[in-house]
Amino acid sequence: MAERFEGLVVRSTGSWYDVRREDGTIVESRIRGKLRLKGVRSTNPVVVGDVVQCEIDEMGECAIVDITPRRNYIIRRASNLSKESHIIAANIDQAALVVSLFAPRTAWEFVDRFLVTCEAYGIPVTIVLNKIDLARQTPEALEEFVATYLMAGYKVLEVSATEGIGIDRLRRLLQGKTTLLSGNSGVGKSSLINAIDPSINTRTGEVSSSHHKGMHTTTFSQMYPLEEGGYIIDSPGIKGFGLIDITPDELARYFPDFMRFAPECGFYNCTHTHEPKCAILRAVEEGEIVASRYESYLKILEEDDKYRK
Repeated sequence: MAERFEGLVVRSTGSWYDVRREDGTIVESRIRGKLRLKGVRSTNPVVVGDVVQCEIDEMGECAIVDITPRRNYIIRRASNLSKESHIIAANIDQAALVVSLFAPRTAWEFVDRFLVTCEAYGIPVTIVLNKIDLARQTPEALEEFVATYLMAGYKVLEVSATEGIGIDRLRRLLQGKTTLLSGNSGVGKSSLINAIDPSINTRTGEVSSSHHKGMHTTTFSQMYPLEEGGYIIDSPGIKGFGLIDITPDELARYFPDFMRFAPECGFYNCTHTHEPKCAILRAVEEGEIVASRYESYLKILEEDDKYRK
């Protein structure tokens, strides 16, 4: 008779999964074939953070046979014009989006898309501005970035993995919680993990000097326990962040800075694009909503229309 147990997925390579049992042992597992046939639109039906039911057969091979319903997850569109989704992690307490202003530069629109997804799925998020030692060399750009996201209602943590700046504050943020660490390649996620907890021997990589883009160093998602309590999920670097399952009429709800003004709009179904008496348009004109945030909103609306054609 097959042995059945419940465990937590702590590592995913896309074909194999490491599942941690209650006693702390790790079992290498595959997905049972029929689990893939439940109409799941995701390219990866099982992700790090999932609580799963497993069975070990007479040959000692382990298979994931069921997934406990998730309390939340971070999701993005799998590829350009794809109707499938890619789930980054599940059952997390918070997300930390690692960005950098230089070497490489994180696009602000990427930041906004990630923040929208966190808002849509009820996940608290902190922006971790890494390589702050480089950013401080151009104080005006640094001030503009920080002011934009503070005005939008987000916490911005200024850190440097190489200089040790802000690491204690970041360590306190993570303590006792399960945190997804995400961002573009090359922004320093692995270096930050090593700075937070040196016992985690993650690989670090160099930024390509010829293309100024990050070299991929994390090729699969993995959950690490932290010495001071809590877990951190390191995920592969993301180039783009296409949104999925967010309709145009609800998008503005996931911009907290917009929602301070939206109730004052002249029409209950205002799209905040052209209507007279639109409070959001007025707030943009008066500088109470940063123009780059509004531009991201328009681009996401345009993208959604493209996918619906």
